[in-house]
Amino acid sequence: MATAPGASAALLVLADGRFPAGGHAHSGGVEAAVRAGRLHDAAALERFCRGRLHTCGLVAAGLAGAAACGYDPLALDDAADARTPSPALRAAARRLGRQMMRAARAAWPSAALDDLAAARPRGAHQPVVLGVAAASAGLGPPDAARAAAHESVSGPATAAVRLLGLDPFEATAVLARLAPEVDAVTAHAVRLAERVTTEGTDALPAASAPLLDVLAEHHAAWPVRLFAS
Repeated sequence: MATAPGASAALLVLADGRFPAGGHAHSGGVEAAVRAGRLHDAAALERFCRGRLHTCGLVAAGLAGAAACGYDPLALDDAADARTPSPALRAAARRLGRQMMRAARAAWPSAALDDLAAARPRGAHQPVVLGVAAASAGLGPPDAARAAAHESVSGPATAAVRLLGLDPFEATAVLARLAPEVDAVTAHAVRLAERVTTEGTDALPAASAPLLDVLAEHHAAWPVRLFAS
């Protein structure tokens, strides 16, 4: 639950694609999927985003929610590592975490962010930083989880517009159709995140998307690419 003045509006800032957290440089697997011929139109984008939301999106939302609950972010960072089998995706998550940390410390300075930055100078996983940032902004676990779930589909949708020349109205319509599922994933992630305080990180979701892992490893080996991941 939001407790600080302006916290409700802070969620809009945190979830805004223009928040300088580096997400614009990452496609969430879309670039590799386009190259592989798996993503070519709005219908395929919707299927891709739905799959991403219910797997890595759910995991990210759970991590962010638990971090916003105040659970040990270093333990959560270890749990994120264990749930990210692809070295390329682990590296990308830490790069994004480092950039989010810079933006969050400028926007909502806090001892919690400073402590995490000191403990993980090369970057913690982005959803963990997102959760700590949300708490620093006066937001609660549902807000952090919703921002993470939304980001898991909004980033790929934006990338698809650039990579396919997709009509932005079609990409936005995809996100609108997925909105009820984003809410459902958020609610599920929050329930699991709240259990972490008594059951530990084993209570977190561990949904997997093996094809995204494979595509990420292929993408990381390309000599030329538009997106970092």
